[in-house]
Amino acid sequence: MKRFARGALTLAIWLTVWAALALLVHRELLLPAPWVVVRRLCELAATGAFWRITAVSIGRVLLGVLGAVVLGVATAVACTASKTADALLRPLMTVVKSTPVASFVVLALIWIARDWLPVFIALLMVLPVVWSNVCTGIRSADPALLELARVYGWPRGRVLRRIYVPGVRPHFLAALRSGLGFGWKAGIAAEVLTVPHSAIGRMIYESKLYLQTTDLFAWTLAVILLSVGLERLVLRALTPRGKGGGGA
Repeated sequence: MKRFARGALTLAIWLTVWAALALLVHRELLLPAPWVVVRRLCELAATGAFWRITAVSIGRVLLGVLGAVVLGVATAVACTASKTADALLRPLMTVVKSTPVASFVVLALIWIARDWLPVFIALLMVLPVVWSNVCTGIRSADPALLELARVYGWPRGRVLRRIYVPGVRPHFLAALRSGLGFGWKAGIAAEVLTVPHSAIGRMIYESKLYLQTTDLFAWTLAVILLSVGLERLVLRALTPRGKGGGGA
């Protein structure tokens, strides 16, 4: 309850600041009031087009994140198993992590259709995060447990299931928590830059283009709410539930 109250108070303070600035500016074209933005978002959410557009954007981002998870785990396993693979892939991951989204978008437009480009950008932004965290999780496996497994002759499947998976899980979930945010922001940014069909980024771009500031704020608020909701849903689905009370 304290955490909820603290969050609600923080939100109320910033909404008050926003409302005060909007009243001070007194020009909706420059800064619409929060209640105007929320009302417009409700109007948009009442249409089927809004949910169709958001579903397509969410699908693109999730597809990119899924691809990043598969590639990230595979490359992490390869890097921890082979020094050669680590020497080859580590510089590549550093380059991907350091390069701005806009640079990748401009380069990738040469080879990839604009409707698929947000998927590729989301994958690239999440890939280094997954790779780095999974590598850390694998390398942090308890040497004593590994030695015990070797002494008792555990098969590889059992070692993986009993030692590596529990050790990697918290690192993987942390990567997913960060990666979903990165992937979502990068995917929407790529949509704004490439303007694909049926995309939240397209709606943001057109709102800016036609000076529809209230729509711009409403779609931005939708991006924030969808990001928070998407992260919580995915992590809740992947995080194992706590053990219930003990029974005799």
